[in-house]
Amino acid sequence: MQEKASELIRKWKARNIEGILCKNRDDVHRILLDIIPEEATVGFSGSKTLDELEIIEMLETRGNKVFNQYDPSLSREESMRMRRLGAQADFFLTSANAIAETGELVFLSAFGHRIAGIADAPHTIVICGLNKIVPTLEKAIERARNYVTPLNCKRLKWDTPCFHTGACDNYKCIAPQYKRMCCQLLVVEAEVTEGRLTVLMVAEDLGF
Repeated sequence: MQEKASELIRKWKARNIEGILCKNRDDVHRILLDIIPEEATVGFSGSKTLDELEIIEMLETRGNKVFNQYDPSLSREESMRMRRLGAQADFFLTSANAIAETGELVFLSAFGHRIAGIADAPHTIVICGLNKIVPTLEKAIERARNYVTPLNCKRLKWDTPCFHTGACDNYKCIAPQYKRMCCQLLVVEAEVTEGRLTVLMVAEDLGF
């Protein structure tokens, strides 16, 4: 699998995406502290990968201003405001739902700030384990819909069709009956601005 990651990094270079292979959590922390200045603001999207690597805690402890929409003291309006500020921060951190061996990165989002941050933040860093690599773009979208989203719905207790069946029912999962989680789909194929988008591939299984 590490060979596939190395091949992806080569393909990303041709797509103007920087890829870095990391050995473990300590390696990820070291690289992030090197890339992100202490005075930089940081936004992020909810991610089991980021949680497992304790990245947000590490940056907050260091002193970075992190727009944390999950602070339990925030009202819903304040939480949504944090999401919007985070999408415009100096650095936006997230993980992909799936990565195709052909080079595409696939993301699903509920509120849209994840998509906005990935596509438009001054600097975006995507952090993923090797378990998210699949052969094709079609398989990557399938993984995002039928594997990742049902697990996230169970984790966050969103009462959707996939919460009950474990599989996406795209045309049934609509309001007002259901609170849909996969509202926007982003496929990143390449990047125009050199140095804006970086992918850290961690040589472990992380997240969903």
